[in-house]
Amino acid sequence: MADVFPFPVARIGIVGGGQLGRMMVKAAKRLGCTCVVLDPTPGSPAGQVSGHQIVGDYHDPAKLRELVESSTVTTFDIEDIDADTLVELAREGRPIHPLPQVLAIVQDKLQQKRLLSHAGIPTAEYVEIRTPSPEAFAAFGYPLVQKARRGGYDGRGVSVMRTEADFRSHLPVASLVERFVVAEKEIAVLVARGLDGDCRCYPPVEMIFRPGQNVLDMLLAPAAITAETAAAAQAVAVRAVDALAAVGVFGVEMFLARDGEILVNEVAPRTHNSGHYTIEACMTDQFEQHLRAVLGLPLGATDLLSPAAMINLLGAPGHHGRPVIKGMAAALAIPGVCVHIYGKAATRPFRKMGHVTVLDRDTEAARQKAERVRELMEITGEDHP
Repeated sequence: MADVFPFPVARIGIVGGGQLGRMMVKAAKRLGCTCVVLDPTPGSPAGQVSGHQIVGDYHDPAKLRELVESSTVTTFDIEDIDADTLVELAREGRPIHPLPQVLAIVQDKLQQKRLLSHAGIPTAEYVEIRTPSPEAFAAFGYPLVQKARRGGYDGRGVSVMRTEADFRSHLPVASLVERFVVAEKEIAVLVARGLDGDCRCYPPVEMIFRPGQNVLDMLLAPAAITAETAAAAQAVAVRAVDALAAVGVFGVEMFLARDGEILVNEVAPRTHNSGHYTIEACMTDQFEQHLRAVLGLPLGATDLLSPAAMINLLGAPGHHGRPVIKGMAAALAIPGVCVHIYGKAATRPFRKMGHVTVLDRDTEAARQKAERVRELMEITGEDHP
């Protein structure tokens, strides 16, 4: 590849203008790229920093074509988009990464699960349930996890059922049900895969979820696991991404079972909440790494520079409207605290409004500071009575 680039180096099209797109645009500008974002909300978080946004729906074929045809390469920060139109555009020779065909598989959790299983990737036992019923769930056996085949994101589209009495909270949609895994830890590995097939792994991190919402509450980097377990998790993650044969950064969520077995839960074909800490804590952050991959540039080093903890800043329960950020000055007075506010125009309960990464000498010290930040910071709403 010739090592001479015009300026701008490339025009990156991003389907989705949320926080992932926002952080990707910032990384793109560092690399000398411009960006155009497609999002239905004017002034979206990514649109604010890109300077160019196409206002339109992710499922509008005309808007998707406008974005793709005006971009050097197109990627996405969300999965609930019109993969069929992107497949058509890719067949016309438009560079889109990860491949829309891969997106179409991952969008359907049953297809994703089948692909992983056929590739020999260890996952929890599962069955397809086309029409949920008490009989079907009882036949599979409790406890179980029901997942909607399509549309699940940030805890939505998932129902954990421990007994038959929990069937009342089932999702009335085509689903798969999985064996509930008694996990020692939930971990994640970010994997970057380049156009040339080169793969780079980030260190495994531990994910702690908010009870009841299935939303990531705190992340610890690195995960407190043995070197052997970490290497095994990275190997499984690379196999999962290789099975997709796609290009970009992928978040591979896994269970570390109490017997030591590593089971893949899901693969996200995009930058991931579990990788936000990489902005401050790693040699190459996940957003720059993703851009390197889709542009055919060499992948960057993934070394961890500092232990870190990360918390999501969620909209306070019962609050809506224009965001009001409380406690930020006090949080920023704590050494090692890095605050990211996403620029969303309105808050609502448990909506991701920002995140905080804390760097320190070890994960326990970082965790303690992160817990303190969580006590200090709150995002409420101006429209709340």
